[in-house]
Amino acid sequence: MRIIAGRWKGRRLVHFKAEHIRPTTDRVKESVFNKMQGEWEGARVLDLFAGTGNLGFEALSRGATSVLAVEMSAQSIEIIRRNVDELKVSRDEHRVVKDDVLKFLEKFVGEPFDIILCDPPFTKELAHDALTRIAASPAVGPSTTVVIEASSHERVDEAYSQLECFDRRDYGDKQVSFWRRS
Repeated sequence: MRIIAGRWKGRRLVHFKAEHIRPTTDRVKESVFNKMQGEWEGARVLDLFAGTGNLGFEALSRGATSVLAVEMSAQSIEIIRRNVDELKVSRDEHRVVKDDVLKFLEKFVGEPFDIILCDPPFTKELAHDALTRIAASPAVGPSTTVVIEASSHERVDEAYSQLECFDRRDYGDKQVSFWRRS
């Protein structure tokens, strides 16, 4: 895994192999970040099912102001912290919360995020549940963009409450969809 563009372009990230980790490929990551090219600068980003932090660090590298990573696995959180240290990221720029993502979304209070990145483990088929909770959460505001990566075999509807899909792209066995409030 490496950072594709921005201030850390070309830097390799610390990673590990585990059943719950399926890093986003460079091809998919580049497509997602290029599609939203003008939206990263100054953005507040929520990275759900953060894994190794790959997507959040790419967002910071491309100009995001801050990333809040939510992850349940202690092993993943340790890798994220090692990547924070390797990249010399400040605590103002990147924070990690150890929590179940669905519970985090239910109890979230605060300002909505500009961008929400969601990459649930394919083995759990959580995309539908995650989108249902995201749509109901105050983490989503009128101008929030939600990006979710899911298995192409998972249930992902066209809309969740006021959250509507405005783009969907297929990459073999995975799909990436982009969402905003209608």
